[in-house]
Amino acid sequence: MITIDYTSRLPLYEQIVERFQMLIIKGILPSGSQMPSVRALAVDLALNPNTIQKAYSMLEQQGYIFSVKGRGNFVADVHTQICEKQNRCKADLKELVSHARELDISEEECHRLIEEIYHTEVSHD
Repeated sequence: MITIDYTSRLPLYEQIVERFQMLIIKGILPSGSQMPSVRALAVDLALNPNTIQKAYSMLEQQGYIFSVKGRGNFVADVHTQICEKQNRCKADLKELVSHARELDISEEECHRLIEEIYHTEVSHD
C-alpha cells in the first residue's frame, strides 16, 4: 500500500503520514474505508508498532482519519483538508510569483516553468 524510504532524512512516521495523506486526498483510500491495523502495517513495513501509532495519531489530529473503539481506524471525509491544502498551494504560488516579478521573470517564462514542473512526475508511492 505504501513504501518507506529508509535512507530518507524525513522521520519514518512523517513519511507514513505524508503517504497516507496523498492516498486519502487522491481518493485511493475513500472516506469511510478502514485503514490497515497498526500491527499489520508495522509487520508489512518492518517497523515498530509505536511508529505506526504515532503516524495514525498525527493523521487523526489533522482530521484525515478517525478511530472507532474496538474496530480500528477509518478514513474521514477530507473535503476541508483538501480545501486547506489547495489554499496553501495558492498562497505558495502567489509568493513565488511575487519573487519571480522581483527577479524580472516574465509571465511567459513563469508559465513555461510551471508547465515543466507540473509535467515532471514526482512520486512518493
